[in-house]
Amino acid sequence: MAGLPLVILGPTGSGKSRLALEIGRRLRGEIISADSMQVYKGLDIITNKVTREEQQLCRHHMISFLDPLVSYSVVDFRNKALSIIKNIIDRQKVPIIVGGTNYYIESLLWKVLVDTKEEKAFSAPDHAAGSRTPSPNRKEELEKLDCQELHKRLAEVDPEMAAKLHPHDKRKVARSLQVYEEVGVPHSKLLMKQRQEEGGGPLGGALRFPRPCILWLHADLSVLDERLDHRVDEMLAAGLLEELMGFHTLYNQQKIAENSQDYQHGIFQSIGFKEFHEYLTSNSSCTETREKLLNQGIAALKQVTKRYARKQNKWVRNRFLKRPGANVPPVYGLDVTDVSKWEETVLHPALQILESCLKGEEPPVLPLTVECDQNEEKRKRHVCELCDRIILGDREWKAHLKSKNHQYHLKRKKRTEAQLNTQSSSDISRNIPQDA
Repeated sequence: MAGLPLVILGPTGSGKSRLALEIGRRLRGEIISADSMQVYKGLDIITNKVTREEQQLCRHHMISFLDPLVSYSVVDFRNKALSIIKNIIDRQKVPIIVGGTNYYIESLLWKVLVDTKEEKAFSAPDHAAGSRTPSPNRKEELEKLDCQELHKRLAEVDPEMAAKLHPHDKRKVARSLQVYEEVGVPHSKLLMKQRQEEGGGPLGGALRFPRPCILWLHADLSVLDERLDHRVDEMLAAGLLEELMGFHTLYNQQKIAENSQDYQHGIFQSIGFKEFHEYLTSNSSCTETREKLLNQGIAALKQVTKRYARKQNKWVRNRFLKRPGANVPPVYGLDVTDVSKWEETVLHPALQILESCLKGEEPPVLPLTVECDQNEEKRKRHVCELCDRIILGDREWKAHLKSKNHQYHLKRKKRTEAQLNTQSSSDISRNIPQDA
């Protein structure tokens, strides 16, 4: 069992927590939450934390231990979570990693992050000498700059990384610039070093665990959408509005008054909080107005939740299924569409797969596979002058060329060219001398 964590993937609303609890109870496991919002205290309903009663059924880690105003990075999460996982394995128990924050899960499975403190310690003296004293909020400071200015700065010190990042992707651009400032070495070179290490691959460094057991819960989209809408209604019935208002009063009201409100960092970016901004900040005494703002918030929450679920599914396909290789572990799929057959189609197969992995045997079912283009480049830069857009990735470029927006501009261009050709032909015919 040593060195073998269980990872449960799946979109929000697919039942990851339920499965983790059942497996944890049966196999003496302990659960590590890989959710960037659940690490904070507060907003228990909107972040869908397991209840106190559920936490007593199976030990949980990485939930509700941070003050909402504390800045917390994925590197902080990785360092703390890896220590917990090691301790669980040392005690001969099964670490169960469950959560919906993709980059948190990646940080536990692969050596893909650059820790500026570690890198600075091992950097060459001439590089390190030029680096700046780290600011705990440097990334957030950089993100306040204009997109173009930020990308321009990165292009000057790390053109390779700048070419791979969209100018509007402030977070990644700021992160790369932060790495260079603090380490004195281009971010792209550090990532290249990771990929070239033993066990590394095109998307990053080696796997931390030789063969983790990974389960992916998936469902028919129409069924999942209905389930997510119902879950929002259940949240409202459980006291969601009271939770949001109380949190807003404690932590956000003063920030808005000082014009320092920020829905891009920490727990304030939680799905569901910013969608109710207009409702929470409204001073209207008109019942009709407040009812309208409330309904808009509910509709926005349902829409963004479904969009997030699709994003989570897309990540599993792109990061695991469509990128096979020596450092990409197999993924076993479990269909959660029909909850009436949950034990038969989800729980029992999950236990069989995990028990086989723990014994070092091949599971009774085959891992998921999909057709993929081995030559496809994920970060290749494409420029569409027609639509005035920068597209990153071969797959995204193909999708753009088929998009309605691109087709519209293409038809418009052809129509304009046809009109110009017709006008040019007419002008030529008028200038041809007539026979006497």
